[in-house]
Amino acid sequence: MGGNLWERLSVALNFSGVFLLQDAVCTLNTLQTNASALDQVRRERGHPEIQLQAMRGFLQRAGLKVEELDHLNIIHVTGTKGKGSTCAFTEQILRNYGFRTGFYSSPHLVQVRERIRINGRPIEKDLFTKYFWQVYNRLDETKESHGGTMPAYFRFLTILAFHVFLQEKVDVAVIEVGIGGAYDCTNIIRRPWVCGISSLGIDHTSILGDTIEKIAWQKGGIFKPGVPAFTVKQQEGPMTVLQQRAEEIGCSLSVCPELGQYQSLGVEPVKLGLAGLHQRSNASLALQLTHCWLQRQKDHNTLDNLRLEGHPSPRRLAETDWLGRNQTLTHGGITYFLDGAHTTRSMQACVRWFSEAAAQHETNTTGSLVRVLLFNATGERDCAAMLKLLVPCHFDFAVFCPNITEAIATCNADQQNFNVSVENMLTRCLDNQQSWRVLNGREEKPEAEFLIGDGLPLVAEQRSATLVFPCILSALRWITQGKDPVLSDPSKHLIPVKVSVNAKAAPLRAASNIHVLITGSLHLVGGALKHLEPSLAS
Repeated sequence: MGGNLWERLSVALNFSGVFLLQDAVCTLNTLQTNASALDQVRRERGHPEIQLQAMRGFLQRAGLKVEELDHLNIIHVTGTKGKGSTCAFTEQILRNYGFRTGFYSSPHLVQVRERIRINGRPIEKDLFTKYFWQVYNRLDETKESHGGTMPAYFRFLTILAFHVFLQEKVDVAVIEVGIGGAYDCTNIIRRPWVCGISSLGIDHTSILGDTIEKIAWQKGGIFKPGVPAFTVKQQEGPMTVLQQRAEEIGCSLSVCPELGQYQSLGVEPVKLGLAGLHQRSNASLALQLTHCWLQRQKDHNTLDNLRLEGHPSPRRLAETDWLGRNQTLTHGGITYFLDGAHTTRSMQACVRWFSEAAAQHETNTTGSLVRVLLFNATGERDCAAMLKLLVPCHFDFAVFCPNITEAIATCNADQQNFNVSVENMLTRCLDNQQSWRVLNGREEKPEAEFLIGDGLPLVAEQRSATLVFPCILSALRWITQGKDPVLSDPSKHLIPVKVSVNAKAAPLRAASNIHVLITGSLHLVGGALKHLEPSLAS
């Protein structure tokens, strides 16, 4: 009887923990649509320096001091593309040295806990819940005396990350910038140990500026007086801006060597855990950041028993894992290629990787093959430019869907987005479909619009192999046609697809192999991974 009682208690406690976690995530999501927070963001867009001032106020209300962040031994990284991968490489190397690491990144793919990592793993559910309510309650209790304001979603998570890392006493905190650098809320950091800037390109132009030089100025804003900084090889214009920023702020700026140059130092051949040639510059930046951090810690006698000879071993780079970036999954005869590329430059890199990876897989397969593109993009991205880069990949089908994981969105609080309506998301998908048809020489308008449950449109066109689905699960199930058992969970609600739409899937049903490239948005990739790798959502 005692055993049964403990078993019941264990189940009850586990259920309670899940409930409390979901309650925390749902409460966090309210910060996406907080009216005063949105008004605040609009006001500050014209005066970006106010953002850091506001962030300091929120940090203080949460019971933290900027001075406390000095004790986190921070590595601060920005860039347009590759900053997350650089952070992942950096964290992996330092963790293999035996340090207790903290890693803050964005966005998350499947669960919001992924943004705050301890020793390479998303923070445990109970710890996330505990620390969330500690920070949220402090802010909520003080909001009346501060005009009812609460920090917006990303600001809150940044404060939460700092709180977690301080409470968990990490040896080093690897912090990825959200957007830009100079006025990003992570830039309340006063004394990082080293800063890094990955490859620069055009993105978030309404916030950062419409030229790569303006964007470089923003990125260089994370430089701090006397703090070493590293960057990868950049175009001449932005590199000049970065050098000027470093000189004005008073820090040294070094350009990382090519990864192949490490072998000339007697280092073994470098292998990376992340696919794609563009990861080589990210890996080199990570090696420079970790070497500098280790050397500075040794010089300051901050850490005991530190043994450092030469550069950190590139051997650790092969152990790095970073989901959703140049990732390949094989489920029987279906191979998924996932990459969250969302700018034209990152899409160029994605196309190079996919072309090589798909060709390699094709040499090892027999029978017929169908290629499918699953695409979505959000915000102000130039979707037509990205889709144009994908045309040479010769897809048999192009499928578009919003970043909605499944028909009943309330069952997945981690991936809810209240900042954009379902109608707007679907309109974007229809626009992307039309762009694809134009790029492929099919400018006729769709002949018919098929409506499915709840009035959400699914559009198909007789002369074109393009479709729009209302959610990611519907798109994946149509693409795979029952060939992937991982997607066949009967408990997941799925809006029925009309017979005429299923008829278009005949080539997919007949194919021995299906290759699916999922790209355009990290949120799309994350939603797909939720279904393709169910363990990530547990």
